[in-house]
Amino acid sequence: MKNIAIIGATGSIGTQTLDILKYSKDEYNLIAVSANKNYKKLIQIINTFNPRLAVLTDMDAYLKLKCYLKDNNLETELLYGIEGLCFIASLEELDILVSSVVGMIGLLPTLKAIEKGKTIALANKETLVSAGDLVMSMVKKYNGVLLPVDSEHSAIFQCLQGNFMNGINKILLTASGGPFRGKSYKDLLNVGIEEALNHPKWKMGSKITIDSATMMNKGLEVIEAHHLFNVSYDQIEVIVHPESIIHSMVEYEDGAVIAQLSNPDMKIPIQYALNYPLRKYCRVPKLDITSLNKLTFEKPDFHTFKPLKLAYQAGREGKNAPAILNAANEAAVELFLNKKISFLDIGDTIEAALNKFEISSYTTAEEIINIDEKVKKYVNEKILKE
Repeated sequence: MKNIAIIGATGSIGTQTLDILKYSKDEYNLIAVSANKNYKKLIQIINTFNPRLAVLTDMDAYLKLKCYLKDNNLETELLYGIEGLCFIASLEELDILVSSVVGMIGLLPTLKAIEKGKTIALANKETLVSAGDLVMSMVKKYNGVLLPVDSEHSAIFQCLQGNFMNGINKILLTASGGPFRGKSYKDLLNVGIEEALNHPKWKMGSKITIDSATMMNKGLEVIEAHHLFNVSYDQIEVIVHPESIIHSMVEYEDGAVIAQLSNPDMKIPIQYALNYPLRKYCRVPKLDITSLNKLTFEKPDFHTFKPLKLAYQAGREGKNAPAILNAANEAAVELFLNKKISFLDIGDTIEAALNKFEISSYTTAEEIINIDEKVKKYVNEKILKE
């Protein structure tokens, strides 16, 4: 039986991971969970799985859950904040850490798990985007294992099985195109929040859904793929594939292209990471190949979707440029969701931050966290002044 901890248990990936565990209780033991402020959903998880530890990163939610646990004589021990996340990521008995939090808060617990040589099912983009050089060097040093949970990176990982890395010609990273596929820059001048959150294929959290609408989500995945698979940015090509059936492809030097296909359901890559290298039955609808009338592919519009172009730019610059990109994007998306800026302002804000801050090398997580805070402060102050 595998001991599992989930940080970000109340989000989309965390919830779907719990669905898998629920039907496989003889295979997995959930020993720890975390959430930000959704203590009510965490109560449901505790009542269902009885984990030994739980963490909340919002103080008000922490105090409410603490009272609930005491009043109901529940044995789950409650921890608080980033220290609590790092504690559960370092548990001796832990087999797999599912990192499904959104934002930079996922960096330190992921690094702690790597230091302990744990297996990490990684769905937190910011960890690799902002500190990829540090993360991958630590994986090598401590013999940690990173298993990608993003559908695209999981697909690439699966396409690489049984092949040699030096035989890769390029990675074909597919994108659905989001809700604004085919729209021009002019079409997006006045789009609202509800339109941006109306993803045609995937049900995700608000931040990731907006990233998909701007195509920054794909830009972040380009940077992740660079680190995960040790390929140059010239070897990573984004292709818009609106049917979301092919989740990514790998083209080899001999001209062969290997693709991973399935219905768009995140339970497939989650379960693959939990069971790797084995495959087990997954409770999702199977793909009916005969029902597919066509699969279409398009080149992305780098002009309209500026964040994707900026992600390639930051990735190629390296050093702390991806951390600046990521922090500016996080802040800009939050401002958009709070109706402080327009949709297209997101890309302009990211570009302004990349031009504002000096690109420099880093060696520690603290340096990355520091630049993250500085960039977010700059973005918010910039918008307030305007």
